Amino acid sequence: MRALLLGLIFQASPATTTHAQPTAYRFAKVISMNGAAIDDGVVVVEKDRIVSVGRGAAAIPRNAPVVDLRPLVAIPGMIDAHTHMSFYWDHAPGTTPWSRLGSFPTPVLVYLAQENARKTLETGVTTVRDLGSVDYADLSLRDLINRGAMTGPRMFVAGAGLHVSSSPVHDFAPSADPGRADGVDAVIFAARQQLARGADWIKMYGSTGSDEDVTGFQTFTYDEMKAAVDVARMAGKRIAIHSYGPAGARDAVRAGAHSVEHATDMDDETIAEMVNRGTIYVPTVDHNRYYVDHRAEFGYGQAVVDRLTDYIARNLETLKKAVKAGVKIAMGSDAVFTGFGENTRELAWFVRAGMTPEQALAAATSNGAELLGMDRELGAIATGYYADMVGLAGDPTQDVSLAITGVRWVMKAGRVVVDRH
Repeated sequence: MRALLLGLIFQASPATTTHAQPTAYRFAKVISMNGAAIDDGVVVVEKDRIVSVGRGAAAIPRNAPVVDLRPLVAIPGMIDAHTHMSFYWDHAPGTTPWSRLGSFPTPVLVYLAQENARKTLETGVTTVRDLGSVDYADLSLRDLINRGAMTGPRMFVAGAGLHVSSSPVHDFAPSADPGRADGVDAVIFAARQQLARGADWIKMYGSTGSDEDVTGFQTFTYDEMKAAVDVARMAGKRIAIHSYGPAGARDAVRAGAHSVEHATDMDDETIAEMVNRGTIYVPTVDHNRYYVDHRAEFGYGQAVVDRLTDYIARNLETLKKAVKAGVKIAMGSDAVFTGFGENTRELAWFVRAGMTPEQALAAATSNGAELLGMDRELGAIATGYYADMVGLAGDPTQDVSLAITGVRWVMKAGRVVVDRH
């Protein structure tokens, strides 16, 4: 019965069909992120893959059906490198989002979180890296989406985030705390446990800081971080380390983290080391803007808003330094609760930090794919890649806001999941 209900949420319709035969999709322009843009671009899709990319009528295979999406501009499906898809709020009277976290039985939560998945797709995000979940609901969401039993973005998940005993984090299981780890041996055990449960990534809270708390006191030592990094690398997996402050970020980079999340006030030496090591920075500037704009939902007063506003300013200044130094940046919303549907607003902050619109778009496509180790399958419109495409009402390399507000059509793995053109 549960499987039937899950299947009924997104009933098959003309907007969600997949073509088994090669089908040509024609756009006013294709921004492939894998070469020069193509005016009057044609993308031929078979099943879940792109089989060719060309220009004009000559690029359309003989007898192939044609879906004419002009005047839309195509970009690759975007990648949100930091979400919490299972953080769901039901707007129950007298509650705040955080007060409801962990209050749903896990099967119910997975069912309800489909709303977050749908809103994410509507922003043009077809892939997410989910960094912390309630009671391993992220694994269920990932697997149901992969089976086709649920419609949502492709998910790479981390299970329970690793944290020290004194660190108040929210991604706990209702009856246990599987991410708690104090000392190197405990870190090794907890990290291995996440991988054994089926996690794709390790997530580690290297400092304090979350929602209204903008402190950034380092929690795990360098040796503990290095132990988690080693577990991930030995298993062929990757690790993201959260640090609101500079000390945790410094040791995360030194320890070999694949990405550093949020980090503010990083010094020049740490930023230079990120460039040297190829560490990817996921700054999540817009996440705290979300809390400010939604302060009534969370019950935050002016003192909290002032702290968040100060943190946003410092976060942006750190991002400016990183951009100028050449650190590779990936787009991450840190979306929680009612933040789904606002996943791509980070792009505007990237341009404010000194990126060109095209560089900002790369942070949401090719850089995200590189972070995931999927740069030959995601993040570009190119032969052999997954058929993940977004049709926009204009060219985002001229005005990046079009990638935020101009989404009209979305395809994920050859299936049209949003059609508003």
